[in-house]
Amino acid sequence: MGKRSSQKKNVAMLDSDDASSVSSSSSTMQSENMVFSNVEEVQVDKDSLLDQCLDALYEKRGSTREKALSSIIEAFNNSLPHEFVENKFATLLHQCLNSIKKGSAKEIALASHVIGLLALTIGPGEKAQEILEESLSLISEALKSRSEPSKISSLLECLAIITFIGGEGPEETEKSMQIMWQVAHPKLGPNVAAAKPSPAMITTVVSAWSFLLTTVDGGTFNSKSWQESISYFSSLLDKEDRSLRIAAGEALALIFEIGSLDKFSAEAKGSSDISTDAENGQRQLVHIQGLRTKVLNQMSDLSVEAGGKGSAKKDLNNQRNRFRDIVEFLEDGRTPETSVKIGGESLNTTTWAQLIQLNFLKHFLGGGFVKHMQENEFLHDVFGFMPKKKIASGVEHRMSGGEKRMYKSPNSALNKARTQFLNKQRMLSQDKNAGHYAVGFGDE
Repeated sequence: MGKRSSQKKNVAMLDSDDASSVSSSSSTMQSENMVFSNVEEVQVDKDSLLDQCLDALYEKRGSTREKALSSIIEAFNNSLPHEFVENKFATLLHQCLNSIKKGSAKEIALASHVIGLLALTIGPGEKAQEILEESLSLISEALKSRSEPSKISSLLECLAIITFIGGEGPEETEKSMQIMWQVAHPKLGPNVAAAKPSPAMITTVVSAWSFLLTTVDGGTFNSKSWQESISYFSSLLDKEDRSLRIAAGEALALIFEIGSLDKFSAEAKGSSDISTDAENGQRQLVHIQGLRTKVLNQMSDLSVEAGGKGSAKKDLNNQRNRFRDIVEFLEDGRTPETSVKIGGESLNTTTWAQLIQLNFLKHFLGGGFVKHMQENEFLHDVFGFMPKKKIASGVEHRMSGGEKRMYKSPNSALNKARTQFLNKQRMLSQDKNAGHYAVGFGDE
């Protein structure tokens, strides 16, 4: 396959219509250069508005609660109200959980989004763990009703976000991934036919599941789990829905990125004992390698697919470009490098895991993406992103060449530490869970 210039740097990996929101960050940064007293006054006003919205969540009228939740989302997108969150965390969480329990589909979708924003604003720690513990069973129950696709999408995204931030061990991540998978593979009983999920719903499941997979150490999977996951996503590549194909393709790229087929090869070849286990291991390895070849052929076809009647050109081009990147990765190990300008600094990704995380969080935050990337320290740690610093006088601090090397080099000790950051003590449980981790497949 010929090499393309986009292999080196895909600056426009995110949607092109996001450029305006990203470029607007410069004006946002200028507006923040006000005197400290004015900043303090504005913050008081914002907290007062949030207090009013929180009070409105106690109202009986559902439409009033929906408006309050919408206002809270807007406030969290425009700023990170740390003081309000610190003081009213438990109240806001429990009122949102009440909305999920008793509200309309619209209210449930809004409340789910608020809970996700709450977790992102707080960052890892005891409160994030509390959000996950308090929300998990309620979200799981709410996902069983598939009356409104927007509600299901919001619940899935919320579950992904709160697990990503609040999950402290592989068991918690596993549980959330299994809950997600039950949405794509519903089972109501031997004599009850489960409603078939729509392609859009399966796409959301795959995206949320892949987002959580980026936090999992590949060594916790056994070869059987990889077989099942690769087989399922391979079947999705044959579906008509392009968004579903792309989500499945990215999931497969991530699986091959973290799955380490060499590990299974060593296991199969390293055993001097000709036993049933060794033979099974060798068969599993051969099967996985065969699946990889099949997937590569499917993706090669999708990377050059001709447009059919009524085919949207933008969607077709997105599919071709994405699958070309994946084919190059499978053939040559070359991952797409992306760069997004935020407030004069570049946010770079160099792995499929980082790209999936970036696109998922960007989609979840919407209009609040730039603000959070500028000010949210948790997201700075996730991506190894260092925004322009400001001092009290409003003078911007630009990183020196040494600082950039320290913070941005993929090979720096600090960046490697950040790469491990999201595992959050999962490695402590690895030995106990090795070969046990369930990915949600194989129950069909």
